[in-house]
Amino acid sequence: MTSTDKNRRLGRGLSALLGETETESYAAPETGGEGGEARRPAGRDGVRMLPIELIQPNPEQPRKTITPAELDALAESIAEKGIVQPILVRPLKGEADRFEIVAGERRWRAAQRARLHEVPALVRELTDRETLEIGIVENVQRADLNPVEEAHAYRQLIDKFGHTQDDVARAVSKSRSHVANMVRLLALPGSVLDYLARGDISAGHARAIAAAPDPAALAEQIVEKGLSVREAERLARQAQGGPDAPETKAQQTAPAGGGKDADTRALEADIASRLGLSVDIRHGAKGGEIRVQYKTLEQLDDVCRRLSGEGRGA
Repeated sequence: MTSTDKNRRLGRGLSALLGETETESYAAPETGGEGGEARRPAGRDGVRMLPIELIQPNPEQPRKTITPAELDALAESIAEKGIVQPILVRPLKGEADRFEIVAGERRWRAAQRARLHEVPALVRELTDRETLEIGIVENVQRADLNPVEEAHAYRQLIDKFGHTQDDVARAVSKSRSHVANMVRLLALPGSVLDYLARGDISAGHARAIAAAPDPAALAEQIVEKGLSVREAERLARQAQGGPDAPETKAQQTAPAGGGKDADTRALEADIASRLGLSVDIRHGAKGGEIRVQYKTLEQLDDVCRRLSGEGRGA
């Protein structure tokens, strides 16, 4: 399968699957039944009214955090207007008349709070791979994921399914650099990722401290003092070069045009963590270079093996 074919499938999303159904309203409170067999409403859109109890969430759903406040607000809207867009489900393997959610878990949960007995659903035969891909793409496109969930989603698409960063970027309508920067955040300590997932710090804060010697300590200071991203960058520079040094050693030897930005430092930290060696990236108007510092021939040999693709999966 070519990269173009993979990306076309990856980016199709719900809009292609739902077609014309997005503007109609389904499952207003008075339409709820008492369960039983799934039934199909009038119309040609292929949407079926499924009893809520016959539907279950997908354990691989990329979105892990759904707040009670979100559900309450959506449940109130559903109680008044019904479900505007059907959920997408697939038949559950080995269980007759039961279905697994591909996209729309929040609507399904909110419908229960609104005391509906049925929800409108579009049933499609989808593989495990397609199910996860669609769930990731739709959540990212709708900005339903926090930065950590988004980063993990990109990593899954790249590592598990072999998509390139360019494939993922096109599918979710983001730049390749955005995808790369988000994935690099996963190299941060768990405490920093917790702050990021809760919204205590932003992705900009996280990138600013990624290359610092102790990102966890800096993140704690950022939260306690309510520092801006620019202040976080200044704090990270001080941590790298010492309290009395306005610039790091890397910045002092960098090409003309200013010190390294947070993304470059984050990339250095990411590569360094993978190689276990010191990494220096220098970029200028006409290109740049990556310097990897080694102390023994064994370390050099290890880098050569990694670059040649040997030792993967070890």
